[in-house]
Amino acid sequence: MAIRTRNKISTEFSMASMSDLVFLLLIFFMLTSTLVSPNAIKLMLPSSSSKTMAKQSVTVYIDSNFNYFVEENPVNQEFLVETIGSKLAGQIDASVVLRADQSVPVQYVVTLIDAVNKVNELTGTKHKVILATKPVK
Repeated sequence: MAIRTRNKISTEFSMASMSDLVFLLLIFFMLTSTLVSPNAIKLMLPSSSSKTMAKQSVTVYIDSNFNYFVEENPVNQEFLVETIGSKLAGQIDASVVLRADQSVPVQYVVTLIDAVNKVNELTGTKHKVILATKPVK
C-alpha cells in the first residue's frame, strides 16, 4: 500500500505579491522625489544667447565687492533712488542697463529693480531694467 500525501507542493511561483511590492515602491519613490528641493544646481550666470537691443539711458554697475556705480560714479545703496531719478529726469520710457558681475547675489539686483520701481512710482514713468549679459561661447 502506497502512502499518498494530500498536500501537493506546487512548483509554480506566484508573482502577485511581488508586483504589489513593486507598485508600492514605485508610489513611494514618486512621492518622495517631489519633496526633494532642486537647490543643488550651481549656475554660472550671466551669459545669454539672446540679443536684445534697447536705448540705453543709464548704466548701473555692480562689481564683485557689491558696490554700486551709476555711470561709473560710485553710489551708496541708500542714494540709488535719488541718483537714478536725477539721471532719468525728463524721460518717460527709459531703460536702465544693469551690468552685474556673475558672482553678485540676486538680492543686489532686486535692490536696483526696487529703486527703479520707486522712481517710477514717484514720477509716474515707465522705466525698465535690462540685465546685460555676455554671449554664450
